[in-house]
Amino acid sequence: MEIALIVFGLIASVLIGGVLVSVLQRSKNEQLIKLMLAFSGGFLLSIAFIHFIPELYEEANFNVGVYILIGFLIQLVLELFSGGIEHGHIHIHEGAKLPIALIVALSMHAFLEGIPLGTQLGGIETATSHHHQGYDHTLFLGILFHRLPVAIALMTLLFAAKVSKSQAWLVLGVFAITAPIGLFIGLNSMDLMKGFDFNIILAIVVGMFLHISTTIIFETSENHKFNFLKLITIFAGCSIAFLMH
Repeated sequence: MEIALIVFGLIASVLIGGVLVSVLQRSKNEQLIKLMLAFSGGFLLSIAFIHFIPELYEEANFNVGVYILIGFLIQLVLELFSGGIEHGHIHIHEGAKLPIALIVALSMHAFLEGIPLGTQLGGIETATSHHHQGYDHTLFLGILFHRLPVAIALMTLLFAAKVSKSQAWLVLGVFAITAPIGLFIGLNSMDLMKGFDFNIILAIVVGMFLHISTTIIFETSENHKFNFLKLITIFAGCSIAFLMH
């Protein structure tokens, strides 16, 4: 039942983003994206530093820093194709063609995020790792908080592109199921890849979180001056992550 609810949440967060784009004006979409991203940036940064990095260093039997750096660099490469839509960059060109490279990059990002969700749900234990015995909701919430504004940004871009509404919803649907696919890969990973330490994937995802969250925080302001509302939103994301821990 818990797996079904998590899959529903991952898909619903994306579809809700599409609905919001359909009912709100573009200017309101952009304001909504900035505030949601500011909140998710604070939350992602906090869970990375407070929760995942200390646990990985305590329990993993590999060089955690190397894989966090790899995740950071992977996200950097993905953003060459996504155009930075993960942290609110929406380069709208009216009548442009369907942005295939962007969709693939976003889907790869979502797929990688879903794998550690699945390994947690599967209760995977390695010789040196014990925190997978139970399910940890912080990773799920971090992904959820970030997927909604990204879905809004993606749908905004698709509506501006030279594609029909049905095609736009189809693309959004594909994006919606990529994280659940990663989740099911992680869920069955013990059978698929015996002996592999899936904390490595988690470390890579943490590196991706660090890149996204720091970019969001430094780019949520205009002219390098923090808007007070956005600053409060970032602190709210940090505070909730801290209270959950």
